[in-house]
Amino acid sequence: MTTASTDAAADDTTQGVPMPDRAEPTTGDAGDDALAWFTGVVREHSTAIVKYFSRRGPRQDAEDLAAEVFATAWRRRDDVPREAVLPWLYRTAGFTLANHRRKLVDLPVDHVPETAEVRVAEDPELSALFDDELRGALLSVGDRDRRILLLHAWEGLDGEELAAVLGISRSGADAALSRARKRLREAWGERMSF
Repeated sequence: MTTASTDAAADDTTQGVPMPDRAEPTTGDAGDDALAWFTGVVREHSTAIVKYFSRRGPRQDAEDLAAEVFATAWRRRDDVPREAVLPWLYRTAGFTLANHRRKLVDLPVDHVPETAEVRVAEDPELSALFDDELRGALLSVGDRDRRILLLHAWEGLDGEELAAVLGISRSGADAALSRARKRLREAWGERMSF
């Protein structure tokens, strides 16, 4: 491989996330603008998205899952809000992770439970926590509350960004975060009053 081809291959990957090839026809400035926008998005946000997955699932899958998110962003580039790219990526990452977890379970359709339950042997998000009491308190709050708390704590999301990830209004996100914190405090208090 020549130096020029090595440089070209390096340009097609940003921090382990493959860049789209130019298989889709691009015409003039519009195609170049889309590719430049996407390249900037990957460079700016790939580390955050890989970290998102590495905290929530097997680390060896984090880059592949992040690549799926960016492939979706490329396909749906006209739908990505330019003022809220990272929240859109986190929202897409949540759907990607849910699909990935469903693939891990070989379950006939007629045996799928009606209620949402964690079907992964151990929740990878919680296994990253070192404090057993905190892990237990987080396990005792609902899935939605846990997701909100971890998006806030690990990804640093609140306000508009949290609202965008959850697909609700800003006031709804603020209220959901407040309720989740309250439930965690109550769960923590119950665990500590033995």
